[in-house]
Amino acid sequence: MLFFIWLCVFVPFWDGLSQNPIVPPGIYIADPAAKVWDDGRIYVYGSRDENPGYYCSWKYHVLWSDDLRNWRIAENVLTSKGIGDEIPYSDAILYAPDCSYKDGIYYLYYCLASSENTEGVATSSSPLGPFRKGTVMNPSVLRQIDPAVFIDDDGQAYYVWGQFSAKMAKLKPGMMEIDENTIKDGIVTEKEHFFHEGGYLVKRNGTYYFIYAHMGRANRPTCIGYAMASNVWGPYRYGGVIIDNDHCDPAVWNNHGSIVQFNGKWYVFYHRSTHASNTMRKACLEPITFNEDGTINEVEMTSQGAGPPLVATNQIDAERACLLFGNTRIIMENSSNEILSGIRNDDKAAYKYVDFGTGIDSVLLRVRSVGNGGVIDVGIDQPWGKSVGQVHVPPHSKDWMVISTPVKKTEGVHAVWLRFYGKDDVLFEVDWLRFK
Repeated sequence: MLFFIWLCVFVPFWDGLSQNPIVPPGIYIADPAAKVWDDGRIYVYGSRDENPGYYCSWKYHVLWSDDLRNWRIAENVLTSKGIGDEIPYSDAILYAPDCSYKDGIYYLYYCLASSENTEGVATSSSPLGPFRKGTVMNPSVLRQIDPAVFIDDDGQAYYVWGQFSAKMAKLKPGMMEIDENTIKDGIVTEKEHFFHEGGYLVKRNGTYYFIYAHMGRANRPTCIGYAMASNVWGPYRYGGVIIDNDHCDPAVWNNHGSIVQFNGKWYVFYHRSTHASNTMRKACLEPITFNEDGTINEVEMTSQGAGPPLVATNQIDAERACLLFGNTRIIMENSSNEILSGIRNDDKAAYKYVDFGTGIDSVLLRVRSVGNGGVIDVGIDQPWGKSVGQVHVPPHSKDWMVISTPVKKTEGVHAVWLRFYGKDDVLFEVDWLRFK
């Protein structure tokens, strides 16, 4: 057991320089609930995806960082099945969690993908777990989903849950039971606020922000939306969209996330789909800003995330793409590498943003043909990119190769677009690009 605890806490893995996604190749963490505890670090609690055939898994991991640049992972902080099982009453998959802290104890609230969608709570003396002794919450929150907990300035904790119509209740002082006499339904709704699921509550400058998966575009909950109120119970007025993950993957369905202040700045955490699947998702983040009236400005998905633009002369991994159009998707080639695959004629991939410094005049791409090859047009800026050069991928080159080709001299910061052309149903795959 001591060996298991050590694995949970000390697993450094990723120097992403704040680039999106914030999880490494082969790791899929969705539904990110970001928290800043008294130690000044940021912790991200989320679902762990593992298979394109179903949502989530039987384990949770936790991401954490001191600076939003270097991320680490604590693995298997709570398990519902097999070795380390701390939920003895069920072997169901673990859906989206949240975490809260009070009087030296961290409370991890979870939802089980059982016939009852039972919500429960496990505890730990560390924000990185392991969390133990999973206990069912009150019967009133059975058949619900996506728990979240908010503690107000007076110390009162509130429990949020539900789909289509969000419910809220006070938590009793022990943090493990809701006060059933305080349950209120319709805090935000699909009809009035485009609420789908994934509620999350925070407070800023006396205003309460209800964050949620937003159903208002393309008849899918691809957005993170918000509503505002001057009282924790509402009424909440619709605010708008913070971020939309549409076009992160051909099969993207949902979004789920949170907002948090870290070192004086605010960020939205969200996820993107991969593998042309609803269920292989990766946590990402973007900086956000507020207006004088408290409203939040919508932000775009980027490759750089919370950091500066990507450096053009460094290797830019293909899975950093923040927009995909057509059939192209990010897949796992092996446990330590992800690539662009499924590429067809007229597909596109975007990287925002890339710093070319005082100038570059050539590009290198690591590619592998899976048919008759084709052309990769490299462009900058909008829309779809102004062409600066083309890379010709030879046919039937099943081994990886690095191709270098001249491009027009480019300086400064730009969006980079890769546009793919060819005659086969599937053309080639891309591992990385780099300018020089």
